Amino acid sequence: MTPAVPTALLAERIRRAGEVAATQDTDLLLVTPGPDLRYLLGVSGESHERLTCLVLPAAGHRAPPALVVPRLEAPGFAGLPLDELGIDVVTWVDGEDPHLLVSDLGGGPSRVGLADAMPAAHVLPLRAAFPDVEQVLAGPVLRELRMRKDAAEVAELRAAGAAIDRVHARMGEFLKPGRTEAQVAADIAEAIVAEGHTEAAFVIVGSGANGASPHHDVSDRVIGSGDVVVIDIGGPLESGYNSDSTRTYAVGAEPPAAVRAAYAVLQDAQDRAVRAVRPGVTAEQVDAAAREPITAAGLGERFVHRTGHGIGLEVHEEPYIVAGNALALEQGMAFSVEPGVYFDGEWGSRIEDIVVVTEDGYERLNKRPRDLVVL
Repeated sequence: MTPAVPTALLAERIRRAGEVAATQDTDLLLVTPGPDLRYLLGVSGESHERLTCLVLPAAGHRAPPALVVPRLEAPGFAGLPLDELGIDVVTWVDGEDPHLLVSDLGGGPSRVGLADAMPAAHVLPLRAAFPDVEQVLAGPVLRELRMRKDAAEVAELRAAGAAIDRVHARMGEFLKPGRTEAQVAADIAEAIVAEGHTEAAFVIVGSGANGASPHHDVSDRVIGSGDVVVIDIGGPLESGYNSDSTRTYAVGAEPPAAVRAAYAVLQDAQDRAVRAVRPGVTAEQVDAAAREPITAAGLGERFVHRTGHGIGLEVHEEPYIVAGNALALEQGMAFSVEPGVYFDGEWGSRIEDIVVVTEDGYERLNKRPRDLVVL
């Protein structure tokens, strides 16, 4: 069962969402099942052909907060403190048009924010139900809240970090010469669940040349002695908050001096980027802190992706740690710091920790060694 989010915390999130919507001249937020709904109500719901939608007015708008839900799915929301949150439950049955029902509840808005991941099967009927009403994404409102984690969210991310650290601590059980990437990945996936996650959201086992592809999945390649292997793993806790951590291993033999030298540059770059994190520093400055030592070592073209991504109820969310993002970091923002260097056709490496911005600096949520570990 999903752990309950305190009612007072949900009420505060809903209040703040309404206030931010008002500052962005958005009269109404329409939030369908997914991480935004989980953030606001404590449950994700499920997206089917039947519309479920939280109708959330901006502060000062006359529409009442309401949850529009198919009658046959209403029992799934019965445990929520909707009365205490001041949210009416409005049910509908097959044969009725729920999109018109949402429109009737909307209080005559001029501008409506739709959940970013709302299915087109609902976006288009809602467009028809709100003629002459400007429709925008709700993301700019909700990400203002979601990318600034409160203490409860940080605690969940900290627990997720500890859980995935326990999996990396067991890597010697799984990562051995003669085994395929797929076999190793299957064992890692089981360990991810055994160590406290509800599932393995992703398992990357990139051995040898496959490690030079940052988003390699797994294959039937047999891991050989002397291979460098990138292990990037993560998943959600029961609360919905995710882990994500990457370590690079050498299997069966000491790696060549050239690998050690390039990895030392990467390790220094990752540490410099983490140490650059503090309130007021911009996301692009953290990216630059990772990129500069790698470029100075002549490996700039080997670092082919952004330095990091936000994490929370989604593995990838705001803020993104990338060149061109002038967002100033604030306390509570949580994101990965994961530079990598990749040698096409040969090998690759990446080091990834989740970092939370604190009042005067940062907290690393992953504690495993960042050295190139030989197994």
